[in-house]
Amino acid sequence: MPYVPVTALKDYVGKELGCSDWLTIDQDRINLFAEATGDFQFIHVDPVKAAQTPFGSTIAHGFLSLSLMPKLMEDILILPEGVKMVVNYGLDSVRFIQPVKVDSKVRLKVDLVDVTEKKPGQWLLKATATLEIEGSEKPAYIAEPLSLCFV
Repeated sequence: MPYVPVTALKDYVGKELGCSDWLTIDQDRINLFAEATGDFQFIHVDPVKAAQTPFGSTIAHGFLSLSLMPKLMEDILILPEGVKMVVNYGLDSVRFIQPVKVDSKVRLKVDLVDVTEKKPGQWLLKATATLEIEGSEKPAYIAEPLSLCFV
């Protein structure tokens, strides 16, 4: 992750921080997520049955796509120098725009929206995270993650 002086954090508000590398969402990843969550809806795990739907194939769980956010943004989100830890503070919003079909490639684009000092040494970073699907004009989702940084 890029580190900047605390005094420079607000200089990044309103700016695109970058995009992650592309990641392929294959059936093995989808099946492992189904195992971990107990969500075995056919649209995710049954390629034959899912082929008969308007999607034409299995699709990733929306929460699988969302769960990739921390990993995909780890090299993008700026952090204050001297940070001791960063915790997930939640999401202000999430909108699933379209599903991620099996074997699609996705990447995360991150823009910094706001920086607030909640308490001395605690900085709340609000971003807009857009999960793009290769070859598609519409993203999979647009979310507003919150990261609390302890300096």
